Amino acid sequence: MQPHRLYLSAAAGIAVANVYFAQPLLVTMGADLGIAAGTVGAFVTVTQLGYGLGLFFLVPVGDRLDRGRLIRVQFVLLAAALLLVGVARNAALLLIGLAAVGGLAVVTQSLVAYGASLSPPAERGRTVGTITSGIVLGILLARTTAGLLTDLAGWRSVYLISCGLSVLIAATLFRSPPQPKTDLSYGALLRSTVDLWRDEPLFRASAIRAFFIFASFSTLWSSVALPLTERSLSHTEIGLFGLIGAAGALAAGPAGRLTDRGHGQLVTTTASVLLATSWLVLVWTPKSLLALAIGAIVLDLAVQAVHVSNQTRIYPLRPDAGSRLIGGYMVFYSIGSGLGAIASTTLYERTGWTGVCLLGATFAVGALLTSVRAAPPTSRAFRSCESCR
Repeated sequence: MQPHRLYLSAAAGIAVANVYFAQPLLVTMGADLGIAAGTVGAFVTVTQLGYGLGLFFLVPVGDRLDRGRLIRVQFVLLAAALLLVGVARNAALLLIGLAAVGGLAVVTQSLVAYGASLSPPAERGRTVGTITSGIVLGILLARTTAGLLTDLAGWRSVYLISCGLSVLIAATLFRSPPQPKTDLSYGALLRSTVDLWRDEPLFRASAIRAFFIFASFSTLWSSVALPLTERSLSHTEIGLFGLIGAAGALAAGPAGRLTDRGHGQLVTTTASVLLATSWLVLVWTPKSLLALAIGAIVLDLAVQAVHVSNQTRIYPLRPDAGSRLIGGYMVFYSIGSGLGAIASTTLYERTGWTGVCLLGATFAVGALLTSVRAAPPTSRAFRSCESCR
């Protein structure tokens, strides 16, 4: 299973990177297409909107169809959307392309559910942690890669190269034994995703917490290019801060193992405290790049620890609905990321970096409150599964 874990981790990282390529390039893309700096956050927001729609309407299909085949088709369509972005010559076409990229990049979550379904219960947290490490690296190295490629060959090269990688993954994805599937119709699948919110208190608390942690995460990474650009840093230099923040991937493995051992609540609470604390350091970014580096590492470690723990704890609630659980959970991730992106870039133009930090800290406090006030596990699955406590 180890080679499969690594392959799925790499594929997930490449897929999710497409959602974040634009973050260090917002100013450049806006200037190229004549869009004001105060509204370039729309590039991230429309991508996250597409991602949110894809999470709800596409990911649950993995509980009904063969996940391996579905993943291959999604990567082919993702390649087509990336090609559209790479050749777009006006803002309208670019926004359509970015929305499609977001909607199809949800193949990342299909890969998480795929890996979890192939793993025995005792190793599920490890598998989710490994794939999530790839996702973390994809998110953070997307900025470094995008900055470097833009300085070398222009921002369009970023999307065209990713298009080629998506085609490669579609052609090389391994085959797996058939997995149990639901007989629910597509409409019933979507309705049951909504029912999970009503029936599973832990899922509900985890989803709300996902909203807050990724709103805080996006507040930093969607707006940090603005003050760094004012300091005349190049795209490559701005992207390097994503490389520094990639240390957050180190939290994914330990968080998954601790959650497998029944310490999920401790992981989420401790990491939420670290998330709120990180903004006390990040507020010094305009005066110290070291403060940005330290704050980014702490923030990313905290976000990924909470994220892995959330996913590892909710999957056993309904293993037969793994895609719906992960997809429904990630809808809140997408909403939080989109809100953080548009709010932070708009707020920066009006109040500067201090206002951005207050916004990020507010989201972090929201995550902490949902951690310490999380509902006790009362679902039927929890009463019969000790590892989920």
